[in-house]
Amino acid sequence: MTNNNTQHQPLDLVCLGRVAVDLYAEQIGSRLEDVASFAKYLGGSSGNMAYGTARLGLKSAMLSRVGNEQMGNFVREELERAGVDTTALQVDPERHTGLVLLALKDRESFPLLFYRRDCADMAIDADAIDPEFIGRSKALAITGTHLSTDTTRRACRRALDAAARYGVKRVLDIDYRPVLWGLTHSGDGETRFIADDKVTRDLQHWLPDFDLIVGTEEEFHIAGGMTETLEALRAVREVSKATLVCKLGPMGCVVFEGPVPDRLEDGILVRGVQVEVLNVLGAGDAFMSGLLRGWLRGESWQTSAAYANACGALVVSRHGCAPAMPTEDELFDYLARRDDVPRPDIDQRLNHLHRVTTRVPAQWPEVLGLAFDHRRQLTDMAREEHADSARLPALKKLLVTAAREGARLGGLTTPAILVDDVLGQEALNKASGQGWWIARPVELPGSRPLRFQHGDDLGACLRQWPREQIIKCLVFYHPDDDISLRLEQEERLRQLYQAACIYGLELLMEVIPPVDMPSDVSVLPRTLQRLYNLGIRPDWWKLPAMPDAAWHAVCETIKSEDPYCRGVVLLGLDAPMDDMKRGFENAAKHPCCKGFTVGRTLFSSASREWLAGRINDADLITQVAGNYAELIQAWRQSRQAQSQPLVHSEEA
Repeated sequence: MTNNNTQHQPLDLVCLGRVAVDLYAEQIGSRLEDVASFAKYLGGSSGNMAYGTARLGLKSAMLSRVGNEQMGNFVREELERAGVDTTALQVDPERHTGLVLLALKDRESFPLLFYRRDCADMAIDADAIDPEFIGRSKALAITGTHLSTDTTRRACRRALDAAARYGVKRVLDIDYRPVLWGLTHSGDGETRFIADDKVTRDLQHWLPDFDLIVGTEEEFHIAGGMTETLEALRAVREVSKATLVCKLGPMGCVVFEGPVPDRLEDGILVRGVQVEVLNVLGAGDAFMSGLLRGWLRGESWQTSAAYANACGALVVSRHGCAPAMPTEDELFDYLARRDDVPRPDIDQRLNHLHRVTTRVPAQWPEVLGLAFDHRRQLTDMAREEHADSARLPALKKLLVTAAREGARLGGLTTPAILVDDVLGQEALNKASGQGWWIARPVELPGSRPLRFQHGDDLGACLRQWPREQIIKCLVFYHPDDDISLRLEQEERLRQLYQAACIYGLELLMEVIPPVDMPSDVSVLPRTLQRLYNLGIRPDWWKLPAMPDAAWHAVCETIKSEDPYCRGVVLLGLDAPMDDMKRGFENAAKHPCCKGFTVGRTLFSSASREWLAGRINDADLITQVAGNYAELIQAWRQSRQAQSQPLVHSEEA
């Protein structure tokens, strides 16, 4: 996603503050000293808030600073993937993007180490902040850490003055981290409260500038200079007319629009929801995201706080913060069932919604792909041509080039390929990182019952995959298979689907009915229905050409069982080009079919000639690219023909 056309669009929210990279321990229950591996996420309270509100449908923008290095690029790209405007995200030519290392020791202990000394976001350039950019937004949200240094205070002053000038609502998340105010040693990022008169004075100097102030009880203690919550809230009220929202943890939150009453519960008290806590880190950012989603849409405080409490509950039950943030669909589903979902982290419906509504990119309108994941067939071809099979990896790299050239010739913006890691690892490496649609097989070629190429330990295999690559699994399956065979294959497919969910990879399920089994128009619809009944919801299906009745039944099954499924792509099975084009005529009638991933039809003849030494690299690329472009144009013509209004003969 790019932000080239967003310079004059209105915004809901501008987030000013910390944005960094979180490295979350993958070993739960370990001290930070004992952690062996980390998962990398977007981090920083303001970054999480921009990301979380964008997932909830707000037009959010990030106003901060990152380093001119890979972690800064990661932060920018992650924000943009969620839909956050990054046109005001500055780049520091010298300082690095901040890092945070976190461990999940137990429910009360979350060791946290900040690598933020002289980091980029604390060097934000006040003079580079465009007041008109702030003026485009409904609200400006600042986090308390950026009130802790002269440099960041200058940036906050400029942004707040611009907000006041343009009538933009001003929001403070107190977000008190003593270590970031220099009150504890660098390894003690976990401590959330240390009383300090200077910090209180510094905060109170800024409190009159805000229309909404949000914090935990401890954060209001530091803002008010009192360690009794009601007294602290009254002290804040003496210097600020802002609406005050005090977070009460699992109890929920309480809102005060006017004077602070004698009891907390006499404010607008909105009860929280009870969940099993895995990780409290980031709960406050999720709370803010939900609260602002309601407040900026004009919802009541009861509704806004219900969103906030629910978002916080969902995030504390999951690993990480930014990736755990819910989407609108997920939030509303949870709110409708919250009393019946004590463990959101293991609720299948919520987990599926989280998986499918956070995919990147959100949509693939069409997938028109060149498939060359073949292993056995190419090895056989090399043997038949008396060619050295060691040349096959080079062939696959040339096919990547052919895919790029064929896409260009066919007018396709995003090439799609299907390539293996046995003969094609170098080809995979060449294609990765460009935004292509890339699928990669896991099945052992020709296996029935299904076996996996690299053994049954899918975790050891999949954890090494780039997240942009889609798992492809071909299974020769018939709903009337012998019961023992069917159950064995289904268990392996279920195992694969669970692994795909755990490792955050999309799954393409390729189903081919065995040639020795009876076949009719019901076989593929019944197959899909059976797998859906088992709880297997692949992101994609890859299916052979079908009669129109079968297409209709397949699409209805997908629509009924998983409306979030990305769709179907056609397979080729080495069919002649003319046969493929005829197969497009039925497929193109149905919106659930997004295109094709075809292989030997496009590359077989040229590859055989190349292996035999009868053509060179350039000829191979030209021939395959031409075939690929021809099939792209044929699909689009078929799709376009189906979208044309019917003309009656008498009108013609």
